[in-house]
Amino acid sequence: MNKRIRELVDEAYTEVMHERGGTYMAFDKAKFAELIVQECIDICDAYGMPDGTSQTAMILSAAIKRKFGVK
Repeated sequence: MNKRIRELVDEAYTEVMHERGGTYMAFDKAKFAELIVQECIDICDAYGMPDGTSQTAMILSAAIKRKFGVK
């Protein structure tokens, strides 16, 4: 597993309230998936230029957003 994926795994842990009191850290699969999708969008956006010189990157970014319901 590469360093960035390990970082995303760490970010996907969330604090959860235990029914008997106290809290614990739990891995949130949905949050992990969202982080990966956002990372892909960010990569595409980094290659897309505001002046439209990289339309392919902008099209890919928009397609990923549509596919996964990201706004």
